[in-house]
Amino acid sequence: MAIEPVLKSRKDLWHEIITDKYLTVDDIEHREGERLMPRLLRTCLLFLVVFLAACQGGSEDPNPAGEVTALIGAKLIDGTGSAPLSDAVLIVRNGRVEAVGPSSSTPIPAGATIVNVSGKTITPGLVVSHGHAGSALGLKTGPEVNTVENIENELRLYARYGVTSVASLGGDTAAAAAVAASQNQVGLNRARIFFGGAIIDVTTSEEALGLVEENVKLGVDFIKLRVDDFLATRRKMPPEVSAAAIEASHQKDLKVTAHMFYLEDAKALLRAGVDFLAHSVRDKEVDEELITLLKEKDVCLSPTLVREVVMFVYENEPEFFSDPFFLKAADPSVLEQLKDPERQKALQESVAAQSYKKALQMAMNNLKKLSEAGVRIAFGTDSGPAGRFQGYFEHMEMEYMRDAGLNPEQILVSATGEAASCLCLPEVGTLEKDKWADFLVLGSDPLADIRHFRDIESVWIGGSPVVFEE
Repeated sequence: MAIEPVLKSRKDLWHEIITDKYLTVDDIEHREGERLMPRLLRTCLLFLVVFLAACQGGSEDPNPAGEVTALIGAKLIDGTGSAPLSDAVLIVRNGRVEAVGPSSSTPIPAGATIVNVSGKTITPGLVVSHGHAGSALGLKTGPEVNTVENIENELRLYARYGVTSVASLGGDTAAAAAVAASQNQVGLNRARIFFGGAIIDVTTSEEALGLVEENVKLGVDFIKLRVDDFLATRRKMPPEVSAAAIEASHQKDLKVTAHMFYLEDAKALLRAGVDFLAHSVRDKEVDEELITLLKEKDVCLSPTLVREVVMFVYENEPEFFSDPFFLKAADPSVLEQLKDPERQKALQESVAAQSYKKALQMAMNNLKKLSEAGVRIAFGTDSGPAGRFQGYFEHMEMEYMRDAGLNPEQILVSATGEAASCLCLPEVGTLEKDKWADFLVLGSDPLADIRHFRDIESVWIGGSPVVFEE
């Protein structure tokens, strides 16, 4: 099953409610022995309730604020690495998880709306520790595309593919702050955003400290540094400048994430106190010194394997251009631009593009080695810039992580609880009491095959199923 089940209209969702997918405990008790009012009368009354709610501006959400929903019967994977629960009960109240447990010992509150998801699998929504929102519109970039409308549209796109939280690491403006300010609500209709503001990539400490102050005023969730010469094509931020930015950020109680490429830069950043490595080491094999630094300082690394893929994949028409799961949300005009023969020829002749093919293989090898050594791996993709398709690239990343040698459980935990923990996002990532009820109902078990994350039947954010307009 691809993405079709997620694309439900208002009519479809209410049809499910009326045909008894959503039942209260009282409904079930009254149904016993068929002691019910005539079906025609009951259906008419239900239509009347829906009609009146619509006339009064009522929500499409079958779980309005203050009410309780109980999802029953599914296999539940909570994102912590704990063993899955079979025949689980998930209780949601006011947009948050109230209880999770086996049906045999988890009471359902009186009057709760029952959602029977027997035979399905529930997982936390995907958490992307390195993405971007508002940096492109199709292939167009620039300040004019960094708007509230574009960011919200992109966060809805992420949500269509099961991503419920995104760390937008850099290039963010007041538009991202405005979007983030409205997300702590029941029944959010898009992914959550946590943002890094302006990327610090300068040559003097004074400039770096000025950007830290600007980001603090913006209300960022973390700081993003860039330490890279882009294959020797530009000047790299000096170590003393990145160290000054890290120190200033920590004084403001902000964690620091870092874009880097080279092994020695990764080590220098760790020694300076960086909190998160936002890419793979891609120039050479990681060594024991780096592994020791990462583990001693408890710093996570985000592989972003598809970031390397996108640097060369459009030299020809990629296979995923014919994938129905991709095409459901793809803009045909953007695909035509990416298939332009001149664009393809330029990439075929690009020394940098060919270099990134080698960088991808090195990144995959290093991911396997770091994971086996016990380094914490935070799922991330660097999706969002032009040609880096949000939502779909997250599924592609999971498959590359699999090809690098990680098993489905490692990938699932990396893409849920670990990603949230690595960036200190305590209210998302796992299905535990009092956290936001952001989760997926899947038709297949992703622990059997990570591609089963494609089998999305519904996406719930803030305790309610998201309704996506066709």
